[in-house]
Amino acid sequence: MTRHEGELTVQGDLATLRFERRLAHAIEAVWSAITDPAQRARWMGATTIDARPGGLVETTPNGPPYPPDRTRVTGRILVWDPPHVFEHEWQQQILGAKGGVVRYELSRDGEGTLLRFTHRGLSVPGARGFHPGTHAFLDRLTAHLAGQPLPDWQQRYREVADTITN
Repeated sequence: MTRHEGELTVQGDLATLRFERRLAHAIEAVWSAITDPAQRARWMGATTIDARPGGLVETTPNGPPYPPDRTRVTGRILVWDPPHVFEHEWQQQILGAKGGVVRYELSRDGEGTLLRFTHRGLSVPGARGFHPGTHAFLDRLTAHLAGQPLPDWQQRYREVADTITN
């Protein structure tokens, strides 16, 4: 399986998800899409970001079929290096104690951008559920950047879950 499709690695009782996406958009446009609350709300969910190391980030993803109090993600920003790295804690009730850390790493790729997405410190069952969900959100990010209709998150989740083996 390619990193575009997502790669799940397990070490002990913790797992890491890695994705790489080549996006046909300038690094500044991709940075804005992942860090600007108004843009992020379109493809991921309502977001507030205190844009600085130590600042707080909160997102309520729109897609998973759970009430907002179970999907809400909070955490401190660990790395804020525009337009290259946005890394933050991922604390979510649905995951219990093992929410981990999410990292968006951007680099120029010709006229586009290479996005390296990592979610580390997940429980193994949590990572298996997040694998198709993260894929679906990254597909929505790609569509948002291209100005295309966003894929339905739940449908995309099911399609991806049917094709991956963890």
